[in-house]
Amino acid sequence: QVQLVESGGGLVQAGGSLRLSCGVFGRVFGINVMGWYRQAPGNQRELVASITSGGSINYADSVKGRFIISRDNARNTVYLQMNSLKPEDTGVYYCNRKYPTGREYWGQGTQVTVSS
Repeated sequence: QVQLVESGGGLVQAGGSLRLSCGVFGRVFGINVMGWYRQAPGNQRELVASITSGGSINYADSVKGRFIISRDNARNTVYLQMNSLKPEDTGVYYCNRKYPTGREYWGQGTQVTVSS
């Protein structure tokens, strides 16, 4: 079993920055992809950024150049540094861990609110 625990959300003005963290607990071994997703009210959950256990990274077009995903495998933690935040970045951000078998786990989510 794997548990994901997010932290770092909050309220910030447009143009500001936040750093989200996701700690991974439990069975942490194996090839995997860690991702950050977000869901705004009335919208579907969307992928923001992902990083494989080998370090390959993917970003949504809307956050390229502003967000940075990274992972510290020794600490079993993945981060999302969010810069130049916009009101449209507002939403609940979820951490996700996915294995090649298709099994995946989700965190409880952390709220990010960007005021204009």
